[in-house]
Amino acid sequence: MKFAIPTENDKLYAHFGSCKIFTFIDIDQNTNTIISKETKNPSGQCHEYMAPWVSENGANVVIAGGIGVPAQELLKKQGLKVVVGAPTESPEQLVYDYINGTLKTIPNTCNCTCSH
Repeated sequence: MKFAIPTENDKLYAHFGSCKIFTFIDIDQNTNTIISKETKNPSGQCHEYMAPWVSENGANVVIAGGIGVPAQELLKKQGLKVVVGAPTESPEQLVYDYINGTLKTIPNTCNCTCSH
């Protein structure tokens, strides 16, 4: 399973749509351990671009803080599971909390309906 997390300074970045760095973490589903971690910079900055880009990079799950409904829908159309309202933690901590069922989320911090 591979996760995509918008990050800045090795912490979750609060708004998916304006993120300049994504951390991709791949886990071994048998052992629930991280087998790879890499950061990538998307070359575009719109939801229409970022949703397929995240999918093309092999992600299955997106963990985000704030993300607009249009972006969520675009990600879901790519077959991705979207987790919204995650806290500002390291990507590794977010992934471990998710796979252990202990990830605590808050309401979506982005309520925009734009398609930026």
